[in-house]
Amino acid sequence: MVWTGEGGLGLARPPQLLRSIDVSPRTGRWTGPGEAAYGWWRVVGAVILRKFFVAALAVVSGLTAGLPAGAQDIHIVHCYRGACPAGTPLSNDLVVREIYALSSNDTTKLADWVAYRVTRETMGTSADLNRNWRSDEFLDEDETLEAGRGARDDYQGANQTHGYDRGHQAPLASFAGTPFWRSTNIYSNITPQSAALNQGAWVALEAAVRDLAWARRELYVLTGPLYERVMPGLDNAGEPHRVPSAYWKLVIDAAGNSTGFVFDQATPRGADYCDHRSTLAEIERRSGLVLIAAGLSQAGGELGAALGCVVV
Repeated sequence: MVWTGEGGLGLARPPQLLRSIDVSPRTGRWTGPGEAAYGWWRVVGAVILRKFFVAALAVVSGLTAGLPAGAQDIHIVHCYRGACPAGTPLSNDLVVREIYALSSNDTTKLADWVAYRVTRETMGTSADLNRNWRSDEFLDEDETLEAGRGARDDYQGANQTHGYDRGHQAPLASFAGTPFWRSTNIYSNITPQSAALNQGAWVALEAAVRDLAWARRELYVLTGPLYERVMPGLDNAGEPHRVPSAYWKLVIDAAGNSTGFVFDQATPRGADYCDHRSTLAEIERRSGLVLIAAGLSQAGGELGAALGCVVV
């Protein structure tokens, strides 16, 4: 596994005993080993915060280099209680950015999971923000799909040929209130998603999550792909890859209540996201991942109702 933090620091293994990586999109607060606060920084731009983030991680790496091997608890602020999903291949790349974290799969060229936290402070209006797609600079060319101009872009022609959109996993609108919204346009956060799904039930659920996050101040979200049948690939992609047959999403509140959803790629544009509810256990079975550590979450019928779904 390669662990990569925002700002360009790639480590062959995670820093030993790194207890928490906490970069607030608004304040730039960083929390390190033992959850000791290392101060408050005024965010004046993504570049400044990234440089600070790299320096902070370098300090942690140096402080922990001599500690015993095996004590490697990594807690990432974008995941509920800092515990991100388990069960991905060892060859995956763990990429941590200011507004989300993901596990990029070298074989599929897509993320096995993406984790993010939506708060009142992170969300905004995305209508006027650009979609300047870019390749993930932390990943090698043979590990990810690539962005480029015209025919050089792996997604070129995918909509016309197969009806695929460039589907955000961590949504742009959920982070339009931060300086880091452009990171949502990086291809490791993008998947070939049916236009009908992407512009229908998927975006409607994202909006419902933002509405509830505004009311409750924060929500945690995990999302990822399912590969349960063979789908047409991207004709312009120069590397082997896989296109998901379905997508899952798990929403978790601060108390640990969770509710899940699964959407097939063939989901009609007018579908109601509530008709696609699922359970944590079912999503874990189908994805092969452990999304939340035992004891940290429970099924929450009330959370589904709060997202606008009638509990039967």
